[in-house]
Amino acid sequence: MEITEVKIFLKEGQDKKLKAYATLTFDNAFVVRNVKVIEGNKGLFVAMPSRKIKDACQKCGFRNVVRSKFCNQCGTSLPQTEPRTTQAGDDLSRQSEHKDIAHPITAECRDYIQKKVLEAYENEKRKGSAPRVAVVEKKAATHVASDIDEDNDIEL
Repeated sequence: MEITEVKIFLKEGQDKKLKAYATLTFDNAFVVRNVKVIEGNKGLFVAMPSRKIKDACQKCGFRNVVRSKFCNQCGTSLPQTEPRTTQAGDDLSRQSEHKDIAHPITAECRDYIQKKVLEAYENEKRKGSAPRVAVVEKKAATHVASDIDEDNDIEL
């Protein structure tokens, strides 16, 4: 399995920890979107796409985000659960509110993805803020170039 393309979308704004979003293409055949580049306490890292975990309201059954105080459908007060805490801070409690949609199984795969995404992020940061495609492999560059005609339209 090879990452054949990485698209980096630099993020500007109030959230200073979120630096960029990335879209990864594997073997020119499979795409993963919403991979995040985040500035952590120990430097940049890659976070895989995730979704917020939801619990059902006991009264109406509406699915609310975990640790909501009131139901968004009927307004009923929801039972509060204690967030899990660690000595490192509230990182674990934040993680317990989200579930990965896609993630690597092995440490080698995680390291490979992180290396490719962070390389593309650094390249994009040097170039400027406009979204561009950071081509990872030479064969991906020839594949992309062959799909574009003279008018810069993609042929189907």
